[in-house]
Amino acid sequence: QVQLVESGGGLVQAGGSLRLSCAASGRIFSDYVMGWFRQTPGKEREFVAAIALSGDSTYYTASVKGRFTISRDNAKNTVYLQMNSLKPEDTALYHCGASRSARVQFPYEYEYWGQGTQVTVSS
Repeated sequence: QVQLVESGGGLVQAGGSLRLSCAASGRIFSDYVMGWFRQTPGKEREFVAAIALSGDSTYYTASVKGRFTISRDNAKNTVYLQMNSLKPEDTALYHCGASRSARVQFPYEYEYWGQGTQVTVSS
């Protein structure tokens, strides 16, 4: 089992920044690809970013490239999402997930999920 707890969400004005954290406990953190997804009411969970086991490869959806940065600290069992130049359309509940699959953009490939942290961007 892997337990994931997200933090760092909040209300921010457009153009602002937030840093999300996801702390993991349980199984060996470095065995898992870590991803960030977001979800708004009535919509499916959307891929945002993912990072490989050692952190040497990162993946982003097109709408956040150049604005968001995913990173991980395996010594602290934590994955981060630095979000800059936030837009109102980034408003969502952000979840982190843990996967042992290379298909990082698909939510059904993730074995474990956190409860999410809300990000609200005002215009």
